[in-house]
Amino acid sequence: MRIVVGQQGQVDFRNEFVVRFNYGATVPWVNRLDDGGISAIAGPERVVLRTPATLYGEDLKTVGEFAIEAGQSIPFVLSYGPSFQNPPPEIDAFDALERTQAFWREWSDRCPEVGPWTEAVKRSLITLKGLTFAPTGGMVAAPTTSLPELIGGVRNWDYRYCWLRDATFTLLALMYLGYYDEARAWRDWLTRAVAGSPEQVQIVYGIGGERWLPELTVPWLAGYEKSSPVRIGNAAYDQLQLDVLGEVADALFQAGKVGIGLTERGRALRPLILEYLARVWRDPDEGIWEVRGGPQHFVHSKVMAWVAFDRAAQGFAVEGSTEAARHWRAVADEIHAEVCERGFDPDLDSFVQTFGSKRLDASLLLIPLVGFLPPTDPRVKGTLRAIEEKLLVGGEFVLRYEPENPGDGLPAGEGAFLVCSFWLVDNYILQGRYAEAQRLFDRLLSRRNDVGLLAEEFDPFAGRMLGNFPQAYSHVGLINCALNLSRKACPAEERAETGSPVPVEAGQI
Repeated sequence: MRIVVGQQGQVDFRNEFVVRFNYGATVPWVNRLDDGGISAIAGPERVVLRTPATLYGEDLKTVGEFAIEAGQSIPFVLSYGPSFQNPPPEIDAFDALERTQAFWREWSDRCPEVGPWTEAVKRSLITLKGLTFAPTGGMVAAPTTSLPELIGGVRNWDYRYCWLRDATFTLLALMYLGYYDEARAWRDWLTRAVAGSPEQVQIVYGIGGERWLPELTVPWLAGYEKSSPVRIGNAAYDQLQLDVLGEVADALFQAGKVGIGLTERGRALRPLILEYLARVWRDPDEGIWEVRGGPQHFVHSKVMAWVAFDRAAQGFAVEGSTEAARHWRAVADEIHAEVCERGFDPDLDSFVQTFGSKRLDASLLLIPLVGFLPPTDPRVKGTLRAIEEKLLVGGEFVLRYEPENPGDGLPAGEGAFLVCSFWLVDNYILQGRYAEAQRLFDRLLSRRNDVGLLAEEFDPFAGRMLGNFPQAYSHVGLINCALNLSRKACPAEERAETGSPVPVEAGQI
């Protein structure tokens, strides 16, 4: 819905309505309805445009001219529905605007104060809510596909799906701000999506939990600023990424700490995931960045496997299942020892991307955030220094991994993944480097666009956003950083907490 409002004087407008279905391939049949609306049909789909402005057909388009004066308002309402049913009913745009504003203001006003960043947090919360499919609770990573990570490049992916990897940080962001209904809906979507055999747990699903997401290219579309191919679907759904199992375990554990306990489905799922992960955690996988250069022993994947067993040991201990707690603690300790032995390079004084490599990776910033090692550990401090030296651009943007010879099966070249910079802020906070944390966080906030939105990546040199937009993970990172900076009890410390959990009430600072 769009409303053109005349505020002063008179302005002449020309409007064009150009609709194509099937990703731009199909020209629809267009006719005028009895109520004056313009109906466009192709196969099973229909859209209807209604407006008091005069419209007429011209060169496979619907066009019109109108003048608007001070005090006038002219609405344009585009509605969608199946072509084999009656046209969608008329909607009063002015009434819809009033109701929409009232809903979002009431919803966002529930957000507690988050220091000087309250408005930024509210805007990010609204973004996460807008990315959520209400009937299922599934939250898409972004509502777009194929916005490039490098202008003119091939790193163009379809992000209109729900990633398990976002689960824990998303839950923490919602729960710490008191949005428990949304947190429960996301948790319930999660447990439904992964239900079944743990061998078949995927890293990404459709908004309803759909599993088959074949990746296709659309050759008739040139792509954003000639960045091709344009992709539909995401082949990463078929990858092995062991870290997501740790993410699922941690999400359910963190939800339980604030009173959103395990459902019957989640309780039945837990031992199945643990037993499967106990068999496969030694295997190579494609890792957090979904590389297409073949499986490797990614340190982050092993760390997240440790997270699964660490949380299981804590959970069973709280429940009084001493034997189970002892068993899973032993597995966690075995993984911990192997990561510290094979994933740490003494020459670099840093953890590395994969066992035996010399490459750095921004996912190593998560080591203290998930509680694998305390932030005071010399190996954590050494890793932070190494990342600052090799992956930090302009003192602000953290690259996912070293850009030369990325080893991910794709041509080199991409922007800085924004959530990695938010992880750096969190690390500064845990290190007690509050002035640096706040300075970096404020710089990142300044990179938002005019309506407070962030994409997946940022080009530090061209000064522009890259990748799909708006990106849920970027906004989750923003929220958690603001909470970490403004609260004594914060998500970064709570997620890494290894002692008894302390519930946080809605709105509690």
